[in-house]
Amino acid sequence: MNNNHLFEQIGGVAAVDAATDIFYRKVLTDDRISHFFDDVDMAKQAAKQKAFLTMAFGGPNNYTGLNMRDGHAHLVKIGLNDTHVDAVIENLANTLRELGVDEKLISQVGGIANSVRDDVLGR
Repeated sequence: MNNNHLFEQIGGVAAVDAATDIFYRKVLTDDRISHFFDDVDMAKQAAKQKAFLTMAFGGPNNYTGLNMRDGHAHLVKIGLNDTHVDAVIENLANTLRELGVDEKLISQVGGIANSVRDDVLGR
C-alpha cells in the first residue's frame, strides 16, 4: 500500500485537521507530557503537526518544519525520553480510534511515528 493511499483512507485533509485538534487536547491534558508544551505557541504547533501528519500519511508535502532531531533537541535537553514518545504515540493512536480509523491503519501510523523516534530523541 503506498502512503498516499493511507492519507486518503484516513480521510484526507479534514481527518488530519480533526486528528490534530483532538490529539493536542489529549496531549495538553496528559500529565506525562503536557509540560513540554508550556511555552509553545499552540496555533503554530498545530499547523506544523498538520503539515507533518499530512506528509507522514503520504498527502501533499507542505512540511517545512525543522528536521526531527533539530526540532526536538531543546526538549531532549530538558529530559524528553522514550516514555514521552510512547505517550505521544499512545495519544495519537487513541485520537485515531476516536475518529473511527481502522486498527490496521492505526498500526501503520504508529510505525511511521516510531520510525522517527531516534531522530526525535537525538540518538
